[in-house]
Amino acid sequence: MAGKLLLVFIALPLVETWLLIKIGGMIGAVWTILAVISTAVIGSQLVRRQGLQTFANVQACQARGEMPAIPMLEGAALLLAGAFLVTPGFITDTLGFLLLVPPLRQQAARQILARAITITPAGQPGAARQSPDNNNVIEGEYRRDE
Repeated sequence: MAGKLLLVFIALPLVETWLLIKIGGMIGAVWTILAVISTAVIGSQLVRRQGLQTFANVQACQARGEMPAIPMLEGAALLLAGAFLVTPGFITDTLGFLLLVPPLRQQAARQILARAITITPAGQPGAARQSPDNNNVIEGEYRRDE
């Protein structure tokens, strides 16, 4: 895992620089710089707006007594989107704008949550059981499988 991450941190800036040079050669340096700056400005405004909405969703979940796991993961995805959008480059801008699409962001949050939580059958360590009042509250323990 660490090797793959190191490869990304080395390869991504090289590919971004190559792509910026290629696009700059096609449309001109000024237009390329304006494109990079405009994606950062537009992206930061979208991240801000969606971040405030996500914060409101977290508060609404807490007010209902629910665990705001999905909205919190969406907030983390928005933070990552903001980092991608202020990083100069077209690949990172594309990744940032993809994270600003709510259905894609919610699906990613659900997949991360599904991989992080493992509920085992009742009677075993990490068991979960339905509460007696049937109000959809599940009491139990969990364990993280890696």
